Amino acid sequence: MKRYLSRRTAIAAALAVLASGVGCSSASPQSGTKTVAIITPSHDNPFFKAEAEAATARARELGYQVLVNSHDDDAFKQDQLIDVAIAQHVGAIVLDNAGADASIAAVRKAKDAGIPSFLIDREINANGIAAAQIIANNYQGAVLGAEEFVRLMGEKGDYFELVGKESDTNAGVRSQGFHSVLDRYPDMHMAGRQSANWSQNEAFQKMETIIQGNRSIKGVIAGNDTMALGAAAALKAANLGSVIVVGFDGSPDAIASIKAGEMKATVLQPAAAIARAAIDQAHQFITTRSTGKPEKQAIDCELITPANAGEFGVFARR
Repeated sequence: MKRYLSRRTAIAAALAVLASGVGCSSASPQSGTKTVAIITPSHDNPFFKAEAEAATARARELGYQVLVNSHDDDAFKQDQLIDVAIAQHVGAIVLDNAGADASIAAVRKAKDAGIPSFLIDREINANGIAAAQIIANNYQGAVLGAEEFVRLMGEKGDYFELVGKESDTNAGVRSQGFHSVLDRYPDMHMAGRQSANWSQNEAFQKMETIIQGNRSIKGVIAGNDTMALGAAAALKAANLGSVIVVGFDGSPDAIASIKAGEMKATVLQPAAAIARAAIDQAHQFITTRSTGKPEKQAIDCELITPANAGEFGVFARR
């Protein structure tokens, strides 16, 4: 109990500093509708950094000040950051949330305070609370990735699947999309399926264990690029670099790996375009009290292979 209370106290103290305008990742904003709060998971992950930077740049183009913070996939910290945004009387919140169920109360709290939330990347398990939920079409993208994986595998062989966090809706949707294709091929055998929690290090460690008893593995399909890169590194270290690895996200590191002949493909999740769309819709809502669009919006993904890898930059087509 003491450890829990001290953690809460430390987080609350840190957030009190943020609320005063010190420690923000951007210039201290003035309170009011000309400020947008941008809250994402950790910027240590290039995907979340890209969406935060794209949203920040677009908001500034439209004349807004920004309050940028990370919840680090901690629902309690997210709740406190929403409190900070409410106290600052921001005009809107752009949020890549910390859990489909765990985030509902925080988004509702913002709405009750008169502040619209624009969710990006991850949905919540509720409708009518967020002003918009703008995500990549994860199912469509997973189908693209799985079709390429099947082609590369020659429609047969043992493969492993690495899935993301069980609390993240995207992890389940991507896996469903993969299997809508993979399960149609009787000569493709899933030798195992494990969660690596979106982590490169965890994927590396799990892949090391997997291949100790499965050196005949022919392919790995992963729910994101960080896990795919971790798996590819473990396979290379075990002299199994010929194993086919396909990821999802379209990260710069994954594109570099594809160009180097290591990973074979990935699927671009257009983080930058989604983040800019959220800011545009927030501006529209602040201006007119309506986005003019449905709450749920899905943006199609694109397949990246060695043939077109040069056409893509930081989570966007060049």
